Amino acid sequence: MQRIVFAALSALAIFGFTAGAAVAEGNLASRPTGLELTLNSDLSMSNTEYTLETGKYYRWDITMAAAGEELAVAAPDLWRNSWINQVKIGDLEIHMFGAPYQFEFDDEGLLQVWFVPIRPGNYSFYVPGHEGRGMVGTFIVR
Repeated sequence: MQRIVFAALSALAIFGFTAGAAVAEGNLASRPTGLELTLNSDLSMSNTEYTLETGKYYRWDITMAAAGEELAVAAPDLWRNSWINQVKIGDLEIHMFGAPYQFEFDDEGLLQVWFVPIRPGNYSFYVPGHEGRGMVGTFIVR
């Protein structure tokens, strides 16, 4: 009988410590760190590398400043390895269940992506069709 009680108390203690360690404190989706990217009219990008942390909340502000161009920003591997809270375009919010492939601009404007990377790795982002012009970059997620 003592062995059963000891085993039960041991299991409870181990489970209690393990379960307590797995619980996150606070709201992961509060106070995002801002990231900025501008697609310029000379077909260049303002940033080509970002270093992120898993489990940290980010807001990526993508500004299209290339008047008269149609450009997209693709980061499919990053999105498949992130939790995306929302995409915001002006006053419109898009809440998704699943990963996007790219975001396309038909005119100047601002798009915001709110996300939490969940898997470490190096993930490329690029402007499709303009990779040869240097419109490529990397997210380094630690």
